[in-house]
Amino acid sequence: MTSQRRLGIFLIILSAVAFGWMPIFGSWAYRSGLETQSLLLIRFTIAAALMLAVMMIRRAPWPRGKVLYGLMAMGGLAYVGQAFCYFSALRYGSAALAALLLYAYPVIVTLASAWWWREKLSRRTMAALLLACFSLVLTIGPAGGQWLGVVFGLLAALIYSAYILAGSRLTPLAGALPAATVVMMSAAASLWLTTLYHPVSWPVSTTGWLAATAIALVSTVVAIFAFLAGMDRLSASEASTLSTLEPVVSVLLAALILGDHLTPLQLVGGVGIVIATLLIALSPAIPVPE
Repeated sequence: MTSQRRLGIFLIILSAVAFGWMPIFGSWAYRSGLETQSLLLIRFTIAAALMLAVMMIRRAPWPRGKVLYGLMAMGGLAYVGQAFCYFSALRYGSAALAALLLYAYPVIVTLASAWWWREKLSRRTMAALLLACFSLVLTIGPAGGQWLGVVFGLLAALIYSAYILAGSRLTPLAGALPAATVVMMSAAASLWLTTLYHPVSWPVSTTGWLAATAIALVSTVVAIFAFLAGMDRLSASEASTLSTLEPVVSVLLAALILGDHLTPLQLVGGVGIVIATLLIALSPAIPVPE
């Protein structure tokens, strides 16, 4: 295993852990009375400002042409759209249902990569993908909710799959830092446009501001930058499968911090996710077509 591949695996796992904290921070934010629009607006505005400052300090070159437009679409349309659909799924269904439907995306990414780009998948990778998906069902637990929650959950998975596939091609051309910065700035700009027809309801408590800021710094800046940098070193299917560690982190943190009860099936599912992650980490490198 090369050093670049090990670094890519570490970055994707770091991203999954950072994203895994999001429902914890989100729970604290919602308990303080924060609305979804305000939460996302604060999240991407703080993240965009921080990443812009890093870009200026490092004097990193900005993407241009089609690469720039593609990254803007990733942030302003894909990422904002995915976030809106995911939180709408939470609103109209259950948290378990939303999380389960979202994590159909590794299967979508793998099928799309194999079909469009003829990305070769080893038998071990395919077995790990199937194990990860099955284990996610056990980890997340029984789902319930209304049909509208199902629609939004599936849309979130589809949009996130497109985001991953686009990022796997655009990030190597732009670089992880410029790509992450453009994505976050575009997401923030799109959300500010929503304020033209829906006034913002800002947090009224310190807890709300702290939770929203934590989502911006940990679950956005660290998570997205690590994921984009990891995709620069791994294939799209590898990155998406390793990212299935995220719900395990969320379930464990919910049990430790929020007091949620873990069933035996959830524990078995968590072990399955870890095994699948190790299978991906130890499998031979998968060639990516030029």
